[in-house]
Amino acid sequence: MTPNPLAGRTRIKICGLTREQDVEAAAAAGADAVGFVLYPKSKRYVTSQRAAELARRLPPFVTPVLLFVNESPGNVQAACALVANACVQFHGDETPADCLSATGDGARPFMRAARIPLGDANSFDLLEFAARYPQAQAILLDAHVEGYGGGGKTFNWSLLPPSVGCHLALSGGLTPANVGDGIAQVRPRCLTLAVDVSSGVELDGQPGRKDPAKIHSFVAAVRAADALIAQSTHAQFPAT
Repeated sequence: MTPNPLAGRTRIKICGLTREQDVEAAAAAGADAVGFVLYPKSKRYVTSQRAAELARRLPPFVTPVLLFVNESPGNVQAACALVANACVQFHGDETPADCLSATGDGARPFMRAARIPLGDANSFDLLEFAARYPQAQAILLDAHVEGYGGGGKTFNWSLLPPSVGCHLALSGGLTPANVGDGIAQVRPRCLTLAVDVSSGVELDGQPGRKDPAKIHSFVAAVRAADALIAQSTHAQFPAT
């Protein structure tokens, strides 16, 4: 089997941003996307107006992502009108019809979060879940914890299906210390892989306030993992 030429670079999203300096730190470190949580029960909640203010600090080609949990299509659309180039992340119980209704039948890119059980990841049918959301830009994998919006917990990556025919975003308890292992385990199972971090790059005990040093360490760890995979792929499939 030849390697997938699209899979060589892991995309990076820094989520749960609430401050201008953290948006700038994420962009400076090389993040591909930043996330704003528009779920009022989250400790990292920002209003749509605040998300728009923060998104205006982004340089070109860094994507803002708006995270919603069981929000009405009208409210999703109103928030998106304020952040015109945003991608939408659905993190609740949204059906395929809900996602399409809120995004203009998929005209706006969206991701759908899959909540993977902590104790038994293979009890969740990821292939069936992904098949229900064929218009999603990616399926985001997060641990199933009490409540919504992500809980900073890891699930057992090794129990995921060996081959998932879509783009995946790995989330849930990622840190600079473990993201390389997550990439190594999940990258071979999908078309391309992105990683999504929030609590793992925060100042200790301060939800929504990021640590620039941790952001840079996280990005460096992702790039190091990509380099190791590229070396391995080159050894298996040398240029001819």
